[in-house]
Amino acid sequence: MGVLRKVLAWLSVPVISVFAFVLYLARPFNPDNNRLYGWVVAKVGRFLLGMKRPLTGAENMPFDRPTVVIANHQHNDDLFLMGDLLPPRTVAVGKSALIWVPFFGQIFWLGGNVILNRARSHKAIAVMQATTNAITQDRKSLWVFPEGTRSRGHGLQAFKKGAFHAAVASGAPITMVCNSEYQDVARGWLGRREPVRTRILPPIETAHLTSDDIPALVKRCHQEMSEAIAALS
Repeated sequence: MGVLRKVLAWLSVPVISVFAFVLYLARPFNPDNNRLYGWVVAKVGRFLLGMKRPLTGAENMPFDRPTVVIANHQHNDDLFLMGDLLPPRTVAVGKSALIWVPFFGQIFWLGGNVILNRARSHKAIAVMQATTNAITQDRKSLWVFPEGTRSRGHGLQAFKKGAFHAAVASGAPITMVCNSEYQDVARGWLGRREPVRTRILPPIETAHLTSDDIPALVKRCHQEMSEAIAALS
């Protein structure tokens, strides 16, 4: 039953993407397309998986100004877990390989999201810094998984610094989304997923910080997220 739920959840993504593609073509590169798409995918996906997501700290997500959102990344199912938490005008960062995923990849591109070439990872910070204008001039928010890869539910990995460079360069606050550790397995004869608790921490202001402050900022965010994830788990 759990396998069937997972198959149905992921089959819903291309189906939703087909309909969303029309919206993205009607207003290409409008970042609010991402928020609507993420909301639908997450709600449908969690319903099909039988996954509950108790949420605390929703009031900490800024809706009146751009922010750089960082979240822990455990499994592909994070799309269903957090897709409906995007603040207005949010763009995400993804691998260039996503472009080739039918429909999903095309709408990811048309959503004006930031695409990174992992083979040119030494330029990742430069790419992040290029998003500064999007944050300051276009008033877009940025969603990043700073670990850079999935942890598969085994603790918070080291952070890459790109998101922090973007936040400091733009003066945007960093908002941390923390999820309890979970495994990609079903529970019980109905095949439902275990509940995954999520907490949004108060934003950390970056105004007046410089690049010299980034190592301490990274350490602080990693520590606060680690403590929150441990408490949730």
